[in-house]
Amino acid sequence: MSEQLVKQVTELLNEEKWTRATLNSYSISNFSELDEIVALTREQSAENEVLGLCEEHLKHTRNSIVGLYISGVISLSRQLVDDSNLIILINIFMDNHKWNIVEYLCNRILEYGENKFALKTLADVHENKNEQDLKYQIWERYIKVDYEEAEIVKLLADKKEHEGDPESAVEFWKKALHRFINKKMFANVREVWEKIIEYAPEDVEFFFSVERKIVKVLSGDRAAQLLTFLIPHYKEKKDWDTAIELLKRILSYEPKNSEARKEIVECFRQKYSNHSQLDEYLRVSNLNQSWRNVHDAIADFEKHISFDMGNYVYHSSWKIGQIKDIKNDVIVVDFASKPAHRMSLKMAVSALKVLSSDHIWVLIHTMPKDQLKAQVKNDPVWALKIVIRSFDNAADMKTIKEQLVPAVLSTGEWSKWSTEARKILKTDPIFGNVPDKLDRYTVRDKPISFEEKTFNKFKAQKSFFDRVQTLRDFLEHAEPDSDYFAEMFAYFTAFLKSTASVNELVISSYMLVQQLVSVYPYLNPGLEFTFADLIQGVENIEELFSKIDDPDLKKTFLVQLFQNYPNWPTVYARLFLTYQSKFIIDELVRDKKWDTLKDLTEQILSHFKEYREAFVWLARNLLDEPWFSKMELSQEKLLIGMIHLLDITFREINNKRDVSFNRKINKQVQDFLFKEKNLLNYILKTGEESITRLYTLVDDVKELDPSIRISLKQQIKSNFPSYEFLGDQEKETVSMGLLTTRQSYESKQKELRDIIEVQIPQNSTEIGVAMDKGDLRENAEYKAALERQELLKSTAAKIQEELQKAQIFTDSQVSTDAISFGTRVHLKNIAEDAKEEYTILGPWESNPAKNVISYRSPLGAELLNHKAGDRLKFIISDQNFEYQVEAIEKVSLSGD
Repeated sequence: MSEQLVKQVTELLNEEKWTRATLNSYSISNFSELDEIVALTREQSAENEVLGLCEEHLKHTRNSIVGLYISGVISLSRQLVDDSNLIILINIFMDNHKWNIVEYLCNRILEYGENKFALKTLADVHENKNEQDLKYQIWERYIKVDYEEAEIVKLLADKKEHEGDPESAVEFWKKALHRFINKKMFANVREVWEKIIEYAPEDVEFFFSVERKIVKVLSGDRAAQLLTFLIPHYKEKKDWDTAIELLKRILSYEPKNSEARKEIVECFRQKYSNHSQLDEYLRVSNLNQSWRNVHDAIADFEKHISFDMGNYVYHSSWKIGQIKDIKNDVIVVDFASKPAHRMSLKMAVSALKVLSSDHIWVLIHTMPKDQLKAQVKNDPVWALKIVIRSFDNAADMKTIKEQLVPAVLSTGEWSKWSTEARKILKTDPIFGNVPDKLDRYTVRDKPISFEEKTFNKFKAQKSFFDRVQTLRDFLEHAEPDSDYFAEMFAYFTAFLKSTASVNELVISSYMLVQQLVSVYPYLNPGLEFTFADLIQGVENIEELFSKIDDPDLKKTFLVQLFQNYPNWPTVYARLFLTYQSKFIIDELVRDKKWDTLKDLTEQILSHFKEYREAFVWLARNLLDEPWFSKMELSQEKLLIGMIHLLDITFREINNKRDVSFNRKINKQVQDFLFKEKNLLNYILKTGEESITRLYTLVDDVKELDPSIRISLKQQIKSNFPSYEFLGDQEKETVSMGLLTTRQSYESKQKELRDIIEVQIPQNSTEIGVAMDKGDLRENAEYKAALERQELLKSTAAKIQEELQKAQIFTDSQVSTDAISFGTRVHLKNIAEDAKEEYTILGPWESNPAKNVISYRSPLGAELLNHKAGDRLKFIISDQNFEYQVEAIEKVSLSGD
């Protein structure tokens, strides 16, 4: 740091200390001069030294204007979210009514982000200076960072109302309503509620949403009292359905409310004024009688009143029917299987379910299938609304599929349609989630905002870490000035109110809150502890880390550990055994923790069975790293471990132990050894001395695809032609198995893959479709599909067995010393004095029409091993043959 700067700051502090300058001598220009000192300090990277000078000075002179200002601005500029010194300074000048300086200091704080104290104080400044428009502008900023402030929000709403902007006023009143509820200030809640009704009575979804919050925070009685204010509006506009729904809700909180009971009877009379049986059903239900439970009476009335001529009904056995007549206590229904069926009203009420005309079951029953299918496919939004509303406006994807497949869509059509449907349910604001049931969707009369939809999702989620991701999703598309965000944020800060027991939820909440505060400083909840304080209370860091189920928070945890935990390298090494991260390795390398790295890699190599994932990760990611060669670890030992691991995972898969996990490890090992050619490249580099050790281990892995083993062997042979594999000589004297060309072998592999990956899954789908058609005993499609399944499985098993026995024959193995696989033989037919020519290959290549015969065929077997000049006689199927072998030539097996 420049000595001149030290001297300048020291003189400023001492000069103030000894001259005791009065507040009246300060002006904005004085602070501008101090800003130059701060800028110079930043240019010379001397913040720490200057901060130290100021803090030391403040120990003796607590109200030092120079010390408070310089230290306060440096702290804010370094994003320490520490405005305490500037707040002290602002209070000093406020007490002396130096409003211009207070305004300047507040704006300096706000240069580094929104700040509750600075905004509130700045609004007070404008109030004192009678600058009302500026005050309101500041208030609008202030309420976005102070989620508890309600009165100012209401004042902003009143101002918008006065200015003739009711839409903006309603938005402010809604925000104020939430905040007054949180404060349990019912008088204010009622006042604001009535204001919203005055300007936006149709927003019934909002009122219902707030109703749930009032019940939770205040009481059901209070909710009923507020809902009562909505009734006159909906009665006046003759919206009887909404009026009835409101009254039902009121009665759910106050079942003894006689006025509400009287009102709902009147609303039912208005809604069903044209119903032929209205009076009778009111009498039967006893809805007018106070002695009967109101909820039972309503349910009874609605069950009866739904029976009217022309309505559709559903019976568990007779399915869909339509009411044709009602006379006295008898109802006549047309079912497909029972036309003009008569039943008593009492029986109908208990046995039938009344369906709306647009219920999906009714549409399937009444609309031509092709027309309904086209409507569903072309307008998925319409289809989703129909199905969801058919089930009390709450349905999940399983229910939706059950209604559409196979009655409307085939299984294949559903696959494509459902992808689009899921996207619509997630993004279209007309659809929401049922509160506390995240997988169920509902259709809303008024589109739901992204903020509310995300908030509902947040509330319905049970997992802490799912909620972390939902909060992030919210901030991707919305600002944190929403009261919905405030409630979500409060969920995480609640974990930080008591840190006596630190678990993964506490530490994750701390990291998440700190991440948010770094972007939005005004969210700072004023935590008085650090990560270092929290981690001291953790007994088992590895166990805690394993429970943090969020990649971003895991990375943050590692960074915090590096910055705050002295023994971080040891902990990093222990964490790597169960959580493989390049970041962990890179940090150890960057800090040159070679001993830790060497101990870690040796531990993994020596215990590869226990640390399988770490072992495979190490092999696949670190072999080419320059520093890894310094570890002096044996690459052959690593390859041997991988081959052993290959064998172990095969055996554990066969024994049904951790099948998914072992399949994943097995595939990674196979890719590393064979697909990426690490094993072959090592053998080629080290020579014949490593072949016996490594190939023998590979040959012992019995479950390995034979083609991989054969391919490896052939590649070794082509590079080391003189090398003799153990057992080769014995194999020459034993049956050679099924000889074939590489092209035929690969063709069989392709055929097998097609059967397993394409034909069998398609067949399974066909079986499922056939099963959906009912009675399997008389289902010809189902039986045919089952027979095909058996054929496919037996064919696949046969090909697999043949592939295991097959040996690929190459051009280098073909010999013309005698008739053998891969030769073309020229013969003279003695009896007919004619020339004949045959190519000798295997069963997979046989094509008699082109004179290509198998060495296993009767003729091929007789010709095999004879030489040029030989004369042969033999009998096949009672027919005598006599040939002279004239020439033997080699054919290309590579397909060229």
